Amino acid sequence: MSEWDTLRFEVTDGVATITVDRPDKLNALNVATLEALRSAIAEAEAADARALVLTGAGDTAFIAGADISYMKDLGTPEAQAYAELGHDVARSLETFPAPSVAAVNGYAFGGGCELALACDLRVAAENAVFGQTEIDLGIVPGWGGTQRLPRLVNDEVARRLILFGERIDATDAHEYGLVGEVVAHDQLDARIDDLTADLAAQPRFALAAAKEAINQSYETGLAAGLEYEQRVFSGLFGTHDQREGMDAFVEKRDPEFE
Repeated sequence: MSEWDTLRFEVTDGVATITVDRPDKLNALNVATLEALRSAIAEAEAADARALVLTGAGDTAFIAGADISYMKDLGTPEAQAYAELGHDVARSLETFPAPSVAAVNGYAFGGGCELALACDLRVAAENAVFGQTEIDLGIVPGWGGTQRLPRLVNDEVARRLILFGERIDATDAHEYGLVGEVVAHDQLDARIDDLTADLAAQPRFALAAAKEAINQSYETGLAAGLEYEQRVFSGLFGTHDQREGMDAFVEKRDPEFE
């Protein structure tokens, strides 16, 4: 495995965990960290990880956002390149061929919130705080927030979070549908371990197909999405996991997936 100065990466029992490790900077994302994230996600894919976890080091922040000290003097071309890099990372999480999970253990502002939005699932500790706070800096979300947030929460909530830069706690985030569950801070790691173990035990190809089909629903019209679903559904027949899953059901036993 590669090593990076600003993040930790490990694969255990088929689960890849990427930890942004800049706690003195509240795990803010500078260029080097974004590039390391992109590389680590690629390594997780090369390692055939069955689930991917993104989290932050320390007890205060998940990812507190982008590196404002770097952004403040950018011109338009440099800002475009920075946006493209952030989008690359977010898209890598979104299209990773296994479920990606954000373990939100503290502040998730700006770009940090956007990377959480790009994951398939979000579990928040009770102390987590979310916000698309870019408006306070005279800019707008640049790594997908204006597109992914309204798809996840209702339109009014998304507009208030983006237009006012509102910050919401984990309880409100759960109520709005931004996160799937909230746990005590000292239980977050254990809950993530349980969740990812369950995901890793699922049939790999069916899980990847299900994720891709769901993603397609946001990128195509209904008719095209339904046609895609038919193709991935029928394409799984004849695979080991399809045969094993159905045989196990008929034989009233637990399946043993690849």
